Amino acid sequence: MAAPPEVTTKNLTGKYIMNKTLSDDSDDILKLQGVSWFKRRAISMFTLTLVVKHYGDEAGIEHIDIQQTLSGGISGTDENRILDWEERSESDDVFGAVIGQSKRVKPEEVEDEFLKSGWTEDAVEDGLVLAVARSDTAKSGMDWRAELTWGFEVLNGERRYARHVKFTSSDKSDGPIFKHLYYDYVGPS
Repeated sequence: MAAPPEVTTKNLTGKYIMNKTLSDDSDDILKLQGVSWFKRRAISMFTLTLVVKHYGDEAGIEHIDIQQTLSGGISGTDENRILDWEERSESDDVFGAVIGQSKRVKPEEVEDEFLKSGWTEDAVEDGLVLAVARSDTAKSGMDWRAELTWGFEVLNGERRYARHVKFTSSDKSDGPIFKHLYYDYVGPS
């Protein structure tokens, strides 16, 4: 389902379901992140739902808290972003020890053409969410980095919440992996 015009990068609050038909397969990224074959298989079989709460705190700093669940009510990884560009460490059941940071950016501030292109006018005007996650190599033994931009695209005539992913890993020497992830808007959370 298309996202309504009042749902923007300034207010992502709502419920979304990953559209596996429109999204690129991300198994190669999960494998390079050290996710086991069993977990990757489970992820590919289930449907991912995001329940997003987007708000500002007392200091005016944006927060985007995302509860992820897989079909059948299986809890996924919570993704809590504070858009202040501060590095934060966490231990994740799927990805292990990770360091992340997030902020709001104008597309022209993003270096990579793939990450900054294809967005709706409102996403360009309001700014994209730039989220970076990287392995905490000292703790995990892995060496990877994922850069994501979040916004809205028009795809097949419908306005959709989208993420562009640029993934690099020391285990992949032939350049980065680029993926599009698309979500159906289900309604308010």
